[in-house]
Amino acid sequence: MNKISAWVSAARLRTLPLSVAGIIVGSAAAISINRFSITIFILALLTTLGLQILSNFANDYGDGVKGTDNEDRVGPVRAMQGGLLSAKELRNGIIVTSVITLLIACTLIYVAFNEQHFGISLLFFFLGIASIAAAIKYTVGKSAYGYRAMGDLFVFLFFGLLSVMGGYYLYSYSIAEFIVLPAITIGLLSTAVLNINNMRDQESDKKVNKNTIAVLLGAQKVKVYHVALILIAFLSAIVYAILQWKQTNAWGLIPLLAFIPLFKNILFVWRNETPAFLDPELKKIAMSTFVYSLLFFIVQALM
Repeated sequence: MNKISAWVSAARLRTLPLSVAGIIVGSAAAISINRFSITIFILALLTTLGLQILSNFANDYGDGVKGTDNEDRVGPVRAMQGGLLSAKELRNGIIVTSVITLLIACTLIYVAFNEQHFGISLLFFFLGIASIAAAIKYTVGKSAYGYRAMGDLFVFLFFGLLSVMGGYYLYSYSIAEFIVLPAITIGLLSTAVLNINNMRDQESDKKVNKNTIAVLLGAQKVKVYHVALILIAFLSAIVYAILQWKQTNAWGLIPLLAFIPLFKNILFVWRNETPAFLDPELKKIAMSTFVYSLLFFIVQALM
């Protein structure tokens, strides 16, 4: 495998659709109040993609140097684990990706707020720095929060609340109460993706003291946790559709179709006893979340 292919592998392209779901939903909500901007939308997508790729590089590096990615790991072979990229190359990749992502984020902030909203611009700048730090610190360093059962919380906050509500704010300069429900939906579904990953790696993580929620709860209780994540996400989506009924009518129910594969996922996870079989479920949840965001966007655009 050449270096380009190695970097593409380390970027984990299959994770990228999930990462932009929050921005798509936040932007769709902006359409509903006639505040959508294609420039902001593109810059927000690029910023989010940059953060996700940065997180993937950092995760590959952090788990690699800690020895978490070893022969006991169930999932796909990582770039550093498989010898495709060295620790030094991944460190350099993290630095370069951080700089590029920060530059795009600064451009996004300037386009969204200009010079007239310096205080808000400064706040979003620090949120951008915090997002970059969170992407790196998931597995990198002695205080990596991914090893302290805090990964789920950070995913919910950054992929859900910050992505959707922050994305909406870029257009509207406000946080409307109705945007909280879609943010919760995206946040919980994103957390469910991480949880499947941690359920798959539960035994290998336990051996290297990587304390995820799956490790702490155990094989049976984590299944209950997983079901709760998806069902609460579905309930939040239903409540939002009901509250928006006057604006969207029955069309607002269309995004709920994305939950059909997720109900199948619940049954599969509940019955499954072989961690390796959970790997395909990652893509199922991630793509269902992405489809939900696209349908959400389409409905808002057509209303």
